[in-house]
Amino acid sequence: MNIKIENVSKDFGKSKVLEDINFNINSGDIVCFLGPSGAGKTTLIRLILGAIPATSGEITIEGTVVPNINLLKKIGYTPQNDALYDDLSAEDNLKFFGGLYKISNINEAISRVLKIVDLEKDKRKLVRKYSGGMKKRLSLAIALLHDPDILLLDEPTVGIDPLLRKTIWDEFKKLKEQGKTLVVTTHVMDETRECDKAALIYGGKLIAYDSVEALLKSTKTGKMEELFFERKIS
Repeated sequence: MNIKIENVSKDFGKSKVLEDINFNINSGDIVCFLGPSGAGKTTLIRLILGAIPATSGEITIEGTVVPNINLLKKIGYTPQNDALYDDLSAEDNLKFFGGLYKISNINEAISRVLKIVDLEKDKRKLVRKYSGGMKKRLSLAIALLHDPDILLLDEPTVGIDPLLRKTIWDEFKKLKEQGKTLVVTTHVMDETRECDKAALIYGGKLIAYDSVEALLKSTKTGKMEELFFERKIS
């Protein structure tokens, strides 16, 4: 599903968090939002989701203006801070969210996503006994549960060991092959190499947006962080 972001700005009181953001995300692409903490990445994710309104500008998904209740059924979302029920097991958390999405083959869906995030052995453990990394993996499983067309993933691999991180990125690529659109926020520069395009955000402004290959070729060292030093806006 195509996402179009046109002249989007977001203010919180007197603080301007995003300013005049313009770019398009093509259906079937993996796009990363790259930037330091406080750059505006999470705010932009929440705007695309429709969780908060833009101060100005417009976001559309397949021509439909966000927010739209019907679009939510086609979007999977992992927040930066895990929204889980600590007094329930992982399996029961998944059953709860599966009920919200009215998933008919819920047991099959739960088995599928638990395998992806490697939590099959811990599915009956209470979430309050989970580590931070395990909670992040469960949040990702919930986002994948209803087989959405768009995934909005806010730092989905934070606290996850390198081996499992590779497994998760391999799964992201399989989802891309199915035509799904993935938007991933990160401050880990190496993860951009797994993406088709990168949006570099600094101080609430879009300082670069292009294919990862083109962005890396534009640097002297082949390192994405170089672009922040060259293009950042004070």
